[in-house]
Amino acid sequence: MRISLNWLRELVEIKLSPEELAETLTMAGFEVEEIEDRRTWANGVVIGKVLERQPHPNADKLSVCQVDIGAGETLNIVCGAANVKADIYVPVATTGTYLPNIDLKIKPAKLRGVPSQGMICSLKELGLPTDVDGIHIFTQENLPLGSDVRPLLGLDDVILDLTATANRADALSMVGVAREVAALTGGKLSIPEPGEVSITKSAGNLALKIADTQACPAYIGTVIEQVTIAPSPEWLQQRLRAAGVRPISNVVDITNYVLLEWGQPLHAFDCDRLQSVASSGNLTIGVRFANTGESFKTLDGQTRTLSTQNLLITANDRPVALAGVMGGEETEVHQGTQSLVLEAALFDSVAIRRSSRSVGLRSEASGRYERGVNRAELEIANRRALSLISELASGVLVQQEIADTRPDPSTWSRSIALRLDRVNQILGPIDLGEDTGELQEQDVERILTALGCRLTPSEKDTNHQPTWSVSVPPYRYRDLEREIDLIEEIARLYGYNKFCDTLPEKAEAGYLPLDEELIRKLRAFLRAEGLTELIHYSLVKPGEDRNIVLSNPLFVEYSALRTDLISGLIDAFQYNLEQGNGALNGFEIGQIFWQEEDGLQETETLAGIVGGDISVGKWSKSGREEPISWFEAKGILESVFRQLALQVEFQPDCRDNRLHPGRTASLWIRGNRLGIFGQLHPQLRREKGLPDSVYVFQLDLDVLLDSLGEDEVVVPTFRPYSTYPASDRDIAFFAPVKISVSEIEKVITKAGKDLLESVELFDEYRGENVPEGQRSLAFRLIYRASDRTLTEAEVEPVHNKVREALVEKFGVNLRS
Repeated sequence: MRISLNWLRELVEIKLSPEELAETLTMAGFEVEEIEDRRTWANGVVIGKVLERQPHPNADKLSVCQVDIGAGETLNIVCGAANVKADIYVPVATTGTYLPNIDLKIKPAKLRGVPSQGMICSLKELGLPTDVDGIHIFTQENLPLGSDVRPLLGLDDVILDLTATANRADALSMVGVAREVAALTGGKLSIPEPGEVSITKSAGNLALKIADTQACPAYIGTVIEQVTIAPSPEWLQQRLRAAGVRPISNVVDITNYVLLEWGQPLHAFDCDRLQSVASSGNLTIGVRFANTGESFKTLDGQTRTLSTQNLLITANDRPVALAGVMGGEETEVHQGTQSLVLEAALFDSVAIRRSSRSVGLRSEASGRYERGVNRAELEIANRRALSLISELASGVLVQQEIADTRPDPSTWSRSIALRLDRVNQILGPIDLGEDTGELQEQDVERILTALGCRLTPSEKDTNHQPTWSVSVPPYRYRDLEREIDLIEEIARLYGYNKFCDTLPEKAEAGYLPLDEELIRKLRAFLRAEGLTELIHYSLVKPGEDRNIVLSNPLFVEYSALRTDLISGLIDAFQYNLEQGNGALNGFEIGQIFWQEEDGLQETETLAGIVGGDISVGKWSKSGREEPISWFEAKGILESVFRQLALQVEFQPDCRDNRLHPGRTASLWIRGNRLGIFGQLHPQLRREKGLPDSVYVFQLDLDVLLDSLGEDEVVVPTFRPYSTYPASDRDIAFFAPVKISVSEIEKVITKAGKDLLESVELFDEYRGENVPEGQRSLAFRLIYRASDRTLTEAEVEPVHNKVREALVEKFGVNLRS
């Protein structure tokens, strides 16, 4: 908000310089983004009178003027403006004056052979907006020649561009800023208190009908007749321009002025046009929500299609304004307006925010309603506007109707318990120069009283420290709700820089939580296997089993929470193929959500997808694609598990109908189900247009993290290795197909005990000379001791135990 210091000084005593005031406000939480010193814009520009105007002898579009600026002699000035003439008062930039807005320093010069001793200025050259194409001509008479032009143009002012935080709706007005400055500096407030206004008629044809009192708790409609529409007086126009508002006419300018002064949006309707829209002599102003499909033309000339979220002002049920956002073109005040209906209302902040957003329209009014307008000052702002309309537009007040469902005024404030002990506990010690101390009772009372609060002492607490019951003023009702809010205000006004900034006595190096450290390692291992990390929205289309559906989605396509990560990975794989990016090999870590009988559930999950040819260079294969096999895809997971020192068991599974029933495995770790791995079902692959070999996996991250040994993964432990040679043995046999290799490896490992270092399957064969229902398997067993070279006599008994265990457990037919 742009704050005029001249205007602010009328509301509060200010002894600080503009720079000091800006620093004070910024330190108190109101950031001053810019100081616009308008005094420099016309420093050296004075009032002059054009005594004579003659055409330039050498240029058709130039004039030679004799200008009196109250000095001993008149100035000869060459002017190019078409509206210059004799006997007018004008702003004159004298020799040596610098005009920063056009970056020009005035020097004596010759223009087409005629000397010029200054410049007659336009408003644009002085940094002010104007519709006049030419120099500025003062309308006042008998102005003192040679006097400073800045007071006449409002350029003896400094503008602070101030930003208020979202919780400080009261700071979006001059009165609110004045209260804050008074609290910060101790200056005396001089807020204008408009008197009562008189209504000439007790009854009329205006009535009110509020359909939703929650959306509109208070509405004041005042009929004003005999209005004269004219330009506003110069003082009012200057204040609006300083605030960045374009003056329009006296009535419209008054509503904008009161908005800036009190933060209360107002709207003026043309009464005759309202009755024309109503098509009746009796006029009922209503407040209701729009019907679906209703349309309405706003003041900006846009026809807007409305929804049930839009709150409307109606005339006999016909829309005439978007409540709290913008008026309608059909009932706007114009040059021929003779009677008005002035609206002063309170609207619910949520209703206005939704209405404004649904039509994509924000205004100064909607911004204030969204943050919350002070309900205690509605009548004050209304009286202020009515008195100004009576004074500046000669309006006569003939009728006023009020619909008020606000709660009792005693509820417009709240009482908060405040403890001095808690204040000092939260804020800590204050800096007293060579020593430190604590905030005292009188400090708290002084600060909160300056903010407009009323403090009533209560009984002392258990530590014999003072306590108070603090009554919050209505204009701070929305943001002062709890004790901690009052403590924040105390710190803010006392000065954050006056509190001690002490570091902890013992500083410790930061570290990551164990789970985060493990997840980072897991990500690194997956990336090392050639997988790219992916991120998807957790919002998906509804329709899946046990979906959690949002009650207020932005789009139908994103109206439910995902129940797994695999579906998103399959869609991403398909999209990348369609875009010509090739097969996507990636992984994702994210939350999944589902419904259970006992409520909503969520967990963190790791999922991945692998497909196509994962090799980088294909020159050795003559450019041919070689899809990844099931075992290669499985090997990616096994490699990660091996680096994490995890023993994961793969068991056949066919519960997920998206996966190939004969090429899917569930993953188990220490008896807990870890997840699933498998190849996509051929039917799904054909529907999506995917390659033959696409594999997915999904793991429960909580189960995975719980299974990891803290010391082994985060801080790897050195394990001694044997310096003695190994002794290897091969064993081959026929085994039933239904027996998995992992089961066989378990039996071998158990029988081999301490001497067996590793077991590796190196051959599998099915076909000729192999009994039906069986397969030929060949394993290589490595035996090694850490303290000696093993002899044949030591290895052979252990190896025979392995052979016997296989025959006993599985009934295999040994071939070697």
